[in-house]
Amino acid sequence: MGDNSLTDYLLHLADTSLILGHRNSEWCGHGPVLEQDIAITNISLDLIGQARNFYQYAAKLMSKQTPDRPVTEDTLAYLRDVREFRNLLLAELPKGDWAQTILRQFFVSAFQSLLFTEMQKSKDLQLSAIATKSLKEVIYHLRWSSEWVIRLGDGTEESHKRIVNALEYLWPFTGELFMPSDVELELAEGGTGVDPSRLKTDWNERVSAVLTEATLQVPEEGWHQSGGKKGIHTEHLGYILAELQFMQRAYPGNEW
Repeated sequence: MGDNSLTDYLLHLADTSLILGHRNSEWCGHGPVLEQDIAITNISLDLIGQARNFYQYAAKLMSKQTPDRPVTEDTLAYLRDVREFRNLLLAELPKGDWAQTILRQFFVSAFQSLLFTEMQKSKDLQLSAIATKSLKEVIYHLRWSSEWVIRLGDGTEESHKRIVNALEYLWPFTGELFMPSDVELELAEGGTGVDPSRLKTDWNERVSAVLTEATLQVPEEGWHQSGGKKGIHTEHLGYILAELQFMQRAYPGNEW
């Protein structure tokens, strides 16, 4: 296993958390009630915190290879273009309505809870430590989003309709969670990373249990979207980066 493979893996993990955190942050000041506005904003901060930990580790490894051009978490977040991002497509989709945001967070949290649990066993002690810290936050994300999925699905006719629409839209993007890249397979074989395909059964069980309690029909297995791990994205990511990276590109080297 080389540093390049580990770096690619770290960027995938960081990018997914950063982009999802940015998407959720769009609810700040716009949540349905104050308490939930604060909750989704705090989840955004947790995700961006996860991204920072992965970016910092990746930057440390990359700077060793280019000592004359030091890499930082900021250069990784603000100075890479669309095709260089490796986040899951699910993370970059529009926030939509409250039901779509909730269901997306539930899908990702259910996956991250399994991923970070396994990642704690990594031979890479720093990766294991990041997973341990992140897992404590993800457990709350999963509980919160699960309760909301049930609340919306088993609520009013309108809330049920909205969560059904969200399920139909988001489900085709969930398959990418379990499609391992070559880097993931390499690192999993070496005991550093996690093969996501091995998490699918447990994820399906957890998700199905919540959807059933929410009086929602679990979608059948079918064709799934993919490409994010290879840098092939939807049109939405470009707009996210245009907003996210504007200040750094307009004023290079700008610091708070």
